[in-house]
Amino acid sequence: MRALAAGISDVGLQRDHNEDSFAILKEHTLFIVADGMGGHRAGDVASRLATEAMVDFFRSTATDDFTWPFAFDARMSEEENRLLTGIRPANRQIIERSSRSRELHGMGTTVVSCLFSARKKKMFIGHVGDSRAYRVRRGQIKQMTRDHSLVNDYLLAMPELTEEQKSELPKNVITRALGMQEQVAVDIQSDDAELGDCYILCSDGLSGMIDDAEMLEVIASNTDLETACRKLVVMANEHGGEDNITALVVRIDSGPEPGEVSLSDTLPTPAVGSRSLQASVPDGQADTPPAAAVGEAPSGAKTG
Repeated sequence: MRALAAGISDVGLQRDHNEDSFAILKEHTLFIVADGMGGHRAGDVASRLATEAMVDFFRSTATDDFTWPFAFDARMSEEENRLLTGIRPANRQIIERSSRSRELHGMGTTVVSCLFSARKKKMFIGHVGDSRAYRVRRGQIKQMTRDHSLVNDYLLAMPELTEEQKSELPKNVITRALGMQEQVAVDIQSDDAELGDCYILCSDGLSGMIDDAEMLEVIASNTDLETACRKLVVMANEHGGEDNITALVVRIDSGPEPGEVSLSDTLPTPAVGSRSLQASVPDGQADTPPAAAVGEAPSGAKTG
C-alpha cells in the first residue's frame, strides 16, 4: 500500500485573505490541514506555525538520537505517539509566539492530520477543533472526526435538545484549538485502511458549504486527486464561499512491485509554496511531473 495525496487552499469569496494552511510530507506520509483564527491576520501565522511545527517534528524524530519534548505514552502505538506529540509542540509554539506580540495575542488554529502506516495498513488521525477528516470507502462517506464545537458539546451533555433549542446555539464557536491553553486535548484514532480508500481533510470552509453527498459525488467521479480537490473548492465557492476553503485528499493505492522504482522515490524534497490557490502534486502518480509536495496558502477568519 501507498498513500497518494493532493491539496488545494482558496481564499473563498467573502474573505480578503486566507488563514488556512496545509502540508503534505511525502517521506513520512503525513497530511495536515490547519484553519487559523485571530485578528490582525494572526490566524495565518497560527496555522502556518502549526503545519511547520508538525513537519519539523516528524523530520527530527526520523533519527534515533532525538529527545522527545513530551513523554512517550506506552499505551499508544509509535504512530499515535508521533501524531499526538507532533501537535503538542505546535500548540506550545503558538502560545509562546502569541505571548510575545500584541498583534498576535489570542491567535489560534484548528488542526486535523493523518499519518499513514503502509506496514500496519492503518491510517492514524489526530485533530483539535472543527477541521474534519472524512473517509470514502466503497461508495459511502463517513465523517471520522467530531467537531470540538459549542453545539457538539451541548449535544453530548444534553442529547434531548429540540431542533428549536439547537437553532438558538451560536454556530461556528469552537471549544478546542491550538493556542487556547497550555495543555491541549488531542483526539487520536486509528482506522484499518483498505485499497481504494480516500480520506478528505478539510477546513470548515469546505464542510460548511457542501454536504457529505456532494463530497462523495466529487470523489467518486474524479480519479485524479488534484482535479477532485479543485472541484470541491469550486463547489464550495458556488455555494457561497463564506470562508477560506482547504481540501486535501489522500487515496490508498497499491505500491510498486519489489524492485520497481516509484515516481515518488524520485521526487525532490518537498518545498514550501504559497499563492491564493495552492495545489500540491499527488506523490507517486505516474502521469504527474515532480513538484512541491508541501503547500501553504496565504491567508479568512473564523469564530473561536
